Amino acid sequence: MTPGRLAVHGHFYQPDRRDPFSGEVPTDPAASPARDWTSRVTDDCYAPNAARGTFRRIGWDLGPALATWLRAHRPEVHDAIVAQDDGTNAIAVAYHHAILPLAPMRDRRTEIRWGLRDFELRMGRRATGIWLPETAADLATLRICAEEGVRYTILAPWQAGTDGNLDTRRPYRVQVGDGLSLVVMFYDRALSTAVSFDPAATQNADDFVRSRVAPRLADPLPSGDAPVALIATDGELYGHHQRFRDLFLARLTTWYGAVSGGLHVDVGSLAAMLRASARPPLPVMTIQERTSWSCHHGVLRWFAECPDAADGRWKQPLRLALDRLAAGIDAVTDELLAPLGIDPWEARDGYVDVASGYATAEAYVARLLAGIDRDGPPGNGPVPAGERSGRTAAHRRAALLGDVLAAQASRLSMFQSDAWFWDDPARPETLQALRFAAHAARLVDRRAGSGLERRLVEDLSALRSPSIGLDGAALYRLALDQIGQPPPA
Repeated sequence: MTPGRLAVHGHFYQPDRRDPFSGEVPTDPAASPARDWTSRVTDDCYAPNAARGTFRRIGWDLGPALATWLRAHRPEVHDAIVAQDDGTNAIAVAYHHAILPLAPMRDRRTEIRWGLRDFELRMGRRATGIWLPETAADLATLRICAEEGVRYTILAPWQAGTDGNLDTRRPYRVQVGDGLSLVVMFYDRALSTAVSFDPAATQNADDFVRSRVAPRLADPLPSGDAPVALIATDGELYGHHQRFRDLFLARLTTWYGAVSGGLHVDVGSLAAMLRASARPPLPVMTIQERTSWSCHHGVLRWFAECPDAADGRWKQPLRLALDRLAAGIDAVTDELLAPLGIDPWEARDGYVDVASGYATAEAYVARLLAGIDRDGPPGNGPVPAGERSGRTAAHRRAALLGDVLAAQASRLSMFQSDAWFWDDPARPETLQALRFAAHAARLVDRRAGSGLERRLVEDLSALRSPSIGLDGAALYRLALDQIGQPPPA
């Protein structure tokens, strides 16, 4: 009998918890006995799974902020994970974990390019697949992925279109326009839900295969190919969110025994199984636009009042405030960098080498400026009084460009999805987004005298925390006070 195939994919991600002004992750007593939550989850999940070699037997993506932190602070864990990429099982992830269907097109492309470049720097190869944050997708986002060379992604079954019969045991091709397409695997809802939310289901991996996986794989596909059951979950389930579930995963991914009825189950990564079993032409499937895996209300959770939150009235004002700030930063970026003869958006796309820790900002800026005539237009914009004396035009250009690109990096970081996911803007995730916003606004205001921070505070006053009653302007001051930064003028 043709063996069935079980693929497991883990989305390993932590939000960027750095203080953007100092670059350090503050100590968080709530993460005790660790110094901060990234350290805590590393001890609970990433380190034990890496030590057991589990990453070699599953498909996975590693969020760039998490990977960069691991490389700097826990290099032995980082290197052990990277070493378990077998050339197929690891895939990229859009860089800042922003909800891409809510982002401008230029930001979507940057996020995807940054994710692919980070993967290439880290893994030493080009990624063939990509994880979209929260699997939030629309055709425009999938098209950018295809244009950037991505071959496949993973979506939830309820993200599939309603114009075809969906069998999640096989891959599909989604047409994205102009002859471009992307392979999409819709994960198995019942199996993924059981692993994520049913502790009883994961007490015994052998029973899980016999009672839950085997029935899904018993019948061959009409094409004759072996069916694939894909389990896709947050990676932190395995040891952090659920204690001992890392042991379940280790056993699950070493299952090679015969199941009752003579069925055999092969276990591995999705990419390896796609390569082994996907016969062209694949059936075509459409998708439901602006949908995600963690909210059945489209992408409403990240910009408006979603029924998943008791009181989500703060979400739209926050989105609008940060969108307006981003637009202001972009306008000033164009204005400041135009005299330099540098394409600011191409320069931003390349800044990922700095953000991921594979190049210094000074070296990257020097490369960008290397082709500019040093006797040409100064292009330095307004220079603070303390920097005017004793600085050459070349130094001023370098400092300006460095500040603008650093501002753009923080401007992208302020849209990480965690800021909107929960029920209250007084949570640490939203306060962290406000810190990135402050860092970006202050860098640009210092260079251009643009007053963006003042307008941001005004816009934030339109939202209010349902739990503690503070408005967004007060939350902004609280976020800055917690990292020792002065309040807005």
